[in-house]
Amino acid sequence: MGLKEYSRKKSPWILHFSCSGCNGCVIETFVALTPRYDIERFGAQMKGSPRHADILIVDGVINKKSAKSLKRIYEQMPEPKVVIAVGACACGLGVFQGNYGIEGPLDKVIPVDVYVSGCPPKPESIIDGVLKAIDILGGKK
Repeated sequence: MGLKEYSRKKSPWILHFSCSGCNGCVIETFVALTPRYDIERFGAQMKGSPRHADILIVDGVINKKSAKSLKRIYEQMPEPKVVIAVGACACGLGVFQGNYGIEGPLDKVIPVDVYVSGCPPKPESIIDGVLKAIDILGGKK
């Protein structure tokens, strides 16, 4: 493992993108980032720019308006990149199944590497998903 791969695996930078939904997953994702759960102990940091992020966390249902922005953010991220779908809405539409304004689950819009199910998922599950994403990120070249 080279220095670049080692540094990506030991200090991944995370970008969070919230689509429309009930905001339950947003709250749980931010709880997972608080000092109580301390995701920074794994070297992960939140970043505000997709150009610096290694991991993209997406929650909520992807509607037709947010799909365009989400695709653009995904394209701006440097390779290698990992996408985490958080919550029942991002994984499979949840209670929004059959809604006319929905583009589809996240994997219909961009490729997904890790699925964290639940409505809303617990912070421990989100941290577990981030750890799986870190392992996948370490294997990608």
